[in-house]
Amino acid sequence: MNTKTKILLEVCVASVEDAIAAYSGGADRLELNLGLELGGLTPSIGLLEEVKRAVELPVLAMVRPTPGGFVYTPAELRLMMRDAEMLLAAGADGIVSGALSRDGALNVEFWRSLQQLTSGRELVFHRALDVVPDQSSLLRQLIDLGTTRVLTSGGCNTAWEGREQIGRMQQIFGHQIEILLGAGVSPDNVVSLVRATGCHQVHGSFSRLHSNELSGWLRDQSCRKTCSQLVSAARIALDLPFDA
Repeated sequence: MNTKTKILLEVCVASVEDAIAAYSGGADRLELNLGLELGGLTPSIGLLEEVKRAVELPVLAMVRPTPGGFVYTPAELRLMMRDAEMLLAAGADGIVSGALSRDGALNVEFWRSLQQLTSGRELVFHRALDVVPDQSSLLRQLIDLGTTRVLTSGGCNTAWEGREQIGRMQQIFGHQIEILLGAGVSPDNVVSLVRATGCHQVHGSFSRLHSNELSGWLRDQSCRKTCSQLVSAARIALDLPFDA
């Protein structure tokens, strides 16, 4: 792959300030969440509307009601569909989600319903892919169900650890579904990851830890916030000529 073709940079954000920082740094697309320290949860409608008002970028909204896995009760699945419906009505450019059955297979009924709901907008399967035993079978199902893309670290804790598997996914499935690599992506390794995998898009938070001195009884309420300088550094690195 010759990277004269622009590599798309997606930034995961959790506030209006994060979105503005990502936009200022040169992000191409945003994934909007709450609770990034919990792996990302469904954002509020108000947050989505304010982010859409603040930046002129595609904004995809996470739909994940609880932390701690990807197997949901019938009530939670109904909530996820309702949240997705409301987020799309409020202007989300797509939905990021994922649901599995207890044996680690795709919850096909839920995903088919979500695909019908998002018709005409993007539908992304998140890193639930990285916990299933047979990623290839799941990818084939997602392709058959019209999924736009998958976010993956190749079944590992970080994209760098999973780079060989991500590269295989890109080689085998990349012409049928977009492969978005993510987890542990930084300005220092982003070019090496693109070279190693052949992917055309990357995902990261590009954030720094901030502490709240007035947290009081909440004790340690430090949180991560998107850093425009880190986003810019990644954008510059990806825009420099290099050969995969």
